[in-house]
Amino acid sequence: QLQVVESGGGLVQPGGSLTLSCAASGFTLDYYAIGWFRQAPGKEREGVSCISSSDSITYYADSVKGRFTISSDNDKNTVYLQMHSLRPEDTAVYFCAARRWRFGGNCPRAARAYEYWGQGTRVTVSS
Repeated sequence: QLQVVESGGGLVQPGGSLTLSCAASGFTLDYYAIGWFRQAPGKEREGVSCISSSDSITYYADSVKGRFTISSDNDKNTVYLQMHSLRPEDTAVYFCAARRWRFGGNCPRAARAYEYWGQGTRVTVSS
């Protein structure tokens, strides 16, 4: 059974940091793309970042560029999202998603491109 499971969310003060994990099971990351998405209360789901695990090509939304870093540890079959300089507007439920991405290259940015989704982990940025 292919699945991804997020962890690492929590409450953090503005300016703080968190690292989210996306653990894959039932498949190996080598030929998959992993995307991180978030959904704030009352808002639509938005893409945050993605990575093509075979060649480490990444993408970041403008709202997180320079503050978030995505990485893939294929030995651990886990993708990480390091988040720094967090702002209240980063508050959301964060989801990771996977899709087969056999040939590498730019990872897909649209949520509809992804096949397997986790249940999400909540991030709250508040003082």
